[in-house]
Amino acid sequence: MAPDNRGSNQGSIALHLYDTERRIKDFIDSTELREDDKKGIDVPFVALATILAATDNFSEANKLGQGGFGPVYKGKFPGGQLITIKRLSRGSGQGLEEFKNEVVLIAKLQHRNLVRLLGYCIDRDEKMLLYEYMPNKSLDSLFDRTLCVLLNWEIRFDIILGIARGLLYLHQDSRLRIIHRDLKTSNVLLNEEMNPKISDFGLARIFEGKQTEATTTRVVGTYGYMSPEYALDGFFSFKSDVFSFGVVALEIISGKRSTGFFQLEESLSLLGYAWKLWKEDRALDLMDQTLRESCNTNEFLRCVNVGLLCVQEDPSDRPTMSNAVFMLGNETATLPTPKQPAFVVRRPLSSTGSSSSRPRSFNELTATIEEGR
Repeated sequence: MAPDNRGSNQGSIALHLYDTERRIKDFIDSTELREDDKKGIDVPFVALATILAATDNFSEANKLGQGGFGPVYKGKFPGGQLITIKRLSRGSGQGLEEFKNEVVLIAKLQHRNLVRLLGYCIDRDEKMLLYEYMPNKSLDSLFDRTLCVLLNWEIRFDIILGIARGLLYLHQDSRLRIIHRDLKTSNVLLNEEMNPKISDFGLARIFEGKQTEATTTRVVGTYGYMSPEYALDGFFSFKSDVFSFGVVALEIISGKRSTGFFQLEESLSLLGYAWKLWKEDRALDLMDQTLRESCNTNEFLRCVNVGLLCVQEDPSDRPTMSNAVFMLGNETATLPTPKQPAFVVRRPLSSTGSSSSRPRSFNELTATIEEGR
């Protein structure tokens, strides 16, 4: 008869659970957050062995791409459930801080337009976040001329509204008051119903009480989406997210990247081009050609108007996300007339390729900002 090892096995399991709980406690304690922020973190811990089995040992076949702090994989768990796994690259100091930020922040957020954190893993050098799987990937599909035809006007308008509602929740309606600080098309994921979900909260900041603004000496974000006051002076507020939302909205309706667009004759950025068409009463010319048959022109013009209001140079001229949601969803609302937006003229970089210069004015973009994602 085989020896009865139940006692020793139970002891091993208990020791493993104790070790796991200790690692989680050490990790949470190392985040240097207030005690109030550590309360209510209720995200399941997933064993490394389970993740290895789900990803076939992180096989290339299951790799979805490269994220801000490391590779991203698809995992298939028992029962057939698909999950997205973000794996922290070893030796990534910035990535570690972003990992900590996400695990203690997004776990507290619940909204249909925010991606859900389902679990995390900490095992020696391995640190991973587990998210709901998004079969339609990111909003970057806008810029794929084959895939963009699947995004008709109704879907795009609903995506714009969904992103706006997600930001409104972060700014005003959640348990915390949060600035995302890195909103862009690649950080908006689409589920099976094309419902948009804002993701990647590694750079997000929590505002306390009545706080509405802050400054930083470390400007990290994504070129083309950052507001001028943040790019130039490290000053950020809820209106910084509003600016990024305006850029994304104009990208969605035009099908053009803000960072790749360059109107050669007049050295115009996408924002400058949209402004030029608006002034000339030709805003419909901004429309993605694939939308010609499905587009509701009144909704389209409202999106152009709101998008331009959101990218105003002066933050005080930008609407709050509450106002943006109202203006987008209300057919009878009278919308303010936008002024010239920020970053209208895009001057070419010098022939040396130097990126050390900073933008000389809010309406000239001359430098490449450090891209942290």
